[in-house]
Amino acid sequence: MEKECGLWISVLSHKLRKRVNADVQNLGLTGIQSRVMHYILVKCTNGPVFQRDVEKDFGLSRSTATGILQLMEKNGLILRKSVSSDGRLKSLIPTEKAAHLDDRIGESLTQIEQRLTRGLSDTQLTLFLETAALMSANLDA
Repeated sequence: MEKECGLWISVLSHKLRKRVNADVQNLGLTGIQSRVMHYILVKCTNGPVFQRDVEKDFGLSRSTATGILQLMEKNGLILRKSVSSDGRLKSLIPTEKAAHLDDRIGESLTQIEQRLTRGLSDTQLTLFLETAALMSANLDA
């Protein structure tokens, strides 16, 4: 019996998570922490980054995002700074420790992405990304 789309996605997700976790473990991070930290470092150059941004862009529940960010704060990777216009909002500020780790994380994520997409043509990669986006939207509906 051939694997269905959902099963293939599950298998790929498991393998990718396992690979990323193994590659960043020596930095004292989990795979999701490394991706969130990299995201914050990139996005904060264009303006403040908030927990709701992380929730939306990673498809995380509020409680999951809170747990990840609290651990990152405890480990000295981010600070939460109140926004003057709304005391309830806290922007996520990467620390120097995070900035020092980001080169290694970025390199690791790039290598994993290259390994994941090795042998795919630009057309295949574009088609996959369009298909994955449509599948994601289908599940949101």
